[in-house]
Formats: sequence, C-alpha cells, structure tokens
Amino acid sequence: MTALQHTFEAAGLTAGYDGRAVIEGLDFAVPPGKVTVIVGPNACGKSTLLRTMAGLHRPMDGEIRLDGTPVGALGRRRVARVVGVLPQSSTAPDGVRVAELVARGRYPHQGWFGLAGSDDDAVVARALADTGIADLADRRVEELSGGQRQRVWIAMVLAQATDIVLLDEPTTYLDVTHQLELLDLLADLNRERGTTVVMVLHELNLAARYADHLVMMRDGAIVAQGEPALIVDTASIRHVFGLDCRVVDDPVSGTPLVVPIGRRHAA
Repeated sequence: MTALQHTFEAAGLTAGYDGRAVIEGLDFAVPPGKVTVIVGPNACGKSTLLRTMAGLHRPMDGEIRLDGTPVGALGRRRVARVVGVLPQSSTAPDGVRVAELVARGRYPHQGWFGLAGSDDDAVVARALADTGIADLADRRVEELSGGQRQRVWIAMVLAQATDIVLLDEPTTYLDVTHQLELLDLLADLNRERGTTVVMVLHELNLAARYADHLVMMRDGAIVAQGEPALIVDTASIRHVFGLDCRVVDDPVSGTPLVVPIGRRHAA
C-alpha cells in the first residue's frame, strides 16, 4: 500500500516552556514523501518544533495544519491515522508485554470497541520482524535494555502505519549497528511505501547521509534547509554549531562528511 501525500506545516509557530518562547513566528512546511532530518545544537528548538507539530506540546501562538486544516479542528483519532509519533522519552505501563505495546499502535485504525482483526495481527507481526524484536514479543518491556525498548517503541510507530512519521532522536540508546539498521528501515519505508519521515538527529553525518531534506536550526530559527550537498559546508557548520571542520565527500554514500578539527589538531 502506497502512502498518501499530505501537506503538513507550521504557520507562525511560537512555542516554548514556562512562558518562555524557544521558537517564535516560525514557518515550516514538511516536504511530502521525503526523509527530512532536523539538526542543530542543544536547546536550539529542534525538539520543540517536532513535539509541537506532533501535538505533544501546545503552541503559544500560530498553528499546525494538516492538509490545510488546523489539527485542533480535527479529531485525535483522525490525526493519528495520518501522523505517527515517537517522542524522545516514552514510558510503558508496568507489566505490559512487547507485542501488547506494539499492538497499541493499531488503535487509530480499530473500531469503536477496539477489536483487533487479522490485518492488525499481520501489521504487528511485520513491525516486530522489521525492528528485529520478534523474539522479544512475550517479554515484559521493563525487562529489556534501553536499546531494545527503543526498538519496541519504533515498532509501535511502524504498526500505526501512518503516512507521516515523526521521530525525536530515534537512535537514542542504540549502538552504531542498530542505528544504521533503524535508519535503513526508515529509508526503506520512505522509498517503498512513500511514507513521509521527519526526525531529529544529533549525529550530523548520519543526518547528511539519510536526509533528502536537511533542516539546520540555531537559536529557535531555521537558518538553512535543502539537500545536504547544497547546504552543508564549513561556513554553515561553523555558523550553526560553532565548529571548525572540514567537509569532504563520504566515501560510502557521497554525501557531505563533516570532519571536526578541534584544538588538538588545529593549524
């Protein structure tokens, strides 16, 4: 099944915490059918933007629109059928088993009585297999390592089978092998199904490798966006991150590879 292409945007968005704006008057349209990665230094507003677009944080001003309609005017279930969300920190109820938690991703697609059908079972089984945790299906979530739990949450988002997926630092707790496996999985989901993927990443080189559309943020504002090859250079990295570096071609992917210099090796 091919994902539908939706418009999803922030218009004049102001959001923050405890009355203090982190992002202010920001406009951002998600490119449909693309993998978009948001990068920037700590506290620059990238997670605030994603969380507010995901409906996890109430905006102070402005609005989020899905297909031109403010999400506040749409029912929660209707939005959840289109937009799946993996927050930065997720907590599972005590005693819940892996397969049970992943199956909760099917809730938006079920009827009034929440009865699971054969299609739901197949989607859950596929999500467990795709994230490499089928063998953990009967384990309690609290018994798992941080990396295993992260893959359970990702499986739940995949089971939701939405046309848009938002992920806030999905590689947290994952070792480098599982980071690559996850990003490959998301890239496959985008290429094969057309799912729009938006995620926040800290690892700049992975962001440049996997993003079709890269968004660079600083001080609550978007300072550059576009194809990584067009916006990642020594000047932009210095401006956004305050980092002296060299930018070369990644020998594997051909995408920009940022090589930090640091004081020890400075000329």
